[in-house]
Amino acid sequence: MATGRTRNATDGPPAGRDSRPLDVETMRATASRLIGEAASLLSADELEALTLQLRGHMMVAIPDIERAAFALPEDDVPRACALACVGEARMRLDLAPDHGLAAELKHAQRLARSVNALCDHHHNLGVAPS
Repeated sequence: MATGRTRNATDGPPAGRDSRPLDVETMRATASRLIGEAASLLSADELEALTLQLRGHMMVAIPDIERAAFALPEDDVPRACALACVGEARMRLDLAPDHGLAAELKHAQRLARSVNALCDHHHNLGVAPS
């Protein structure tokens, strides 16, 4: 039976959710493979695998960053910036790339930039260790 109580950042993870911290180092390493000249050398299969990894990283990071942001006062600038980043990341998750390897690469690069931004906010909000 629902209690009507809203969860907040101090409640801890929802039931069944992994409580381990994000692996920011792996997230950044995955993103870095798509940013720079070497990205154009990826095969279609490698690009697809990296895109799926980035999407997974984003889906795991978004709730953590959102919880940390919502714990801050409403007029807090880092809160607003983090929530804007989360909104953009969600929008990018909903987009499908145009067909063709070049369009898929551009899409994956946008996801990679979102992953890097989410990692930055994870650190800036004090969720990540220094």
